[in-house]
Amino acid sequence: MNDAGLEFAQEILAAQPFNNLVGARLTAFGDGEATLELDIRQELLQQNGYLHGGVLSYAADNTLTFAAGSVVGAGVLTSGFTIDYLRPATGTVLRSHGRVVRSGRSRVVCRCDLFAVDQEGVQTLCAVAQGTISVIPPSNGS
Repeated sequence: MNDAGLEFAQEILAAQPFNNLVGARLTAFGDGEATLELDIRQELLQQNGYLHGGVLSYAADNTLTFAAGSVVGAGVLTSGFTIDYLRPATGTVLRSHGRVVRSGRSRVVCRCDLFAVDQEGVQTLCAVAQGTISVIPPSNGS
């Protein structure tokens, strides 16, 4: 993982208006892996005080796509993914770590583990996801 690749990926993340609302940050990127983190705050909780499942899905989606992009480049879109919620997410930070399982010419399969991190830094696995990322061919003008 190099700093230039991480900086470029962080610029792509910063260009996503929805991400700016959620406040996620890319902390690692490269070599078929990516890690996204976001602070668990009141505005992102559901009625029982747990991090909303939609936020977990958002984190999985973006992490899967960034992991794929670290192998095949920036021209990627999520084709589909599944997520299994294992336990409620509580703590101070959500950490989503994705990695490429298999990369092909037109599709990349990735896996993602989502952890709730408490104040002491203890990680608890709260969800797992697997997705297929489509590689977008460059346009004729490029």
